[in-house]
Amino acid sequence: MLRLIGGTVAAASLPIGAATAQSGRESSAMLTRAIPSSGEELPVIGLGTWQVFDVGASGEAALEPVLAEFAKNGGRIVDSSPMYGRAEEVVGDLSAKLKLRDSLFLATKVWTRGKQAGIESMEHSLARMQAKRMDLMQVHNLVDVNTHLGTLREWKQEGRVRYIGITHYNASALPEVERVLKSQPVDFLQINYSMHEREVEQRVLPLAQEKGVAVIINRPFGGRDLLRLLGRAPLPNDPRGAECAAWPQVLLKWGLGHHAVNCAIPVTNKLEHLIDNMKAGHGRLPDRDLPEPMTAPAATA
Repeated sequence: MLRLIGGTVAAASLPIGAATAQSGRESSAMLTRAIPSSGEELPVIGLGTWQVFDVGASGEAALEPVLAEFAKNGGRIVDSSPMYGRAEEVVGDLSAKLKLRDSLFLATKVWTRGKQAGIESMEHSLARMQAKRMDLMQVHNLVDVNTHLGTLREWKQEGRVRYIGITHYNASALPEVERVLKSQPVDFLQINYSMHEREVEQRVLPLAQEKGVAVIINRPFGGRDLLRLLGRAPLPNDPRGAECAAWPQVLLKWGLGHHAVNCAIPVTNKLEHLIDNMKAGHGRLPDRDLPEPMTAPAATA
């Protein structure tokens, strides 16, 4: 498995194309990509909060330099959820303390049934994250999706949310994800995508691109399985300038190399890992329009 996945990374990472409009702006600043529904540019590396932001007061203090460094390095998208324990509250506390609210793009989710329960859940999320309006509210795992999207369209018209979206983490739900993308106007899709989980390449990512839906990828390290495997292997030879100094950068750039992807949201509470991850948003990205002759074996590894 190590050989096959490592070979796939090398094959996908070596063909580096010139920066294009689809790949975002290439400069000393972090690469950005436009939200299709609005044209607003967002940095390609964000920050997930699952588990690592569910902390008490002492843990919250330890996260302060992580969020500060994230913003300093050009990061904007911070994704959370009411199902992540205290994560929303911690994001709200730290963004207020660091005076980052106006520079961050805050995203969270609703995961309940019934219109009123959904409204109450989203109201609580706004309060916990100390936000007058949410940048992105997503229906998590498509739970009561039609009901909540109806509410969110109303909230969007009222200016209570800027963008609306859907999420799922299970490959068995991809047909339902496709159905919603075809039938409901949404701005964002958040979905698992890594070299370890490539099912969305077949239909979901092309459909999102066709419908003008921005894509946020979570689990870009395959739940850390890929990092555990590849940590024992040397980095791939890269004579064309991908500028990757560590495996997390290789894996993040690989995911961002798909033109349907707007942003990856790796999860971390460690400053050194955050700094490594942010470097993946700089320099060139793999040109995924070029052939990847060694990818098929890895998909079944």
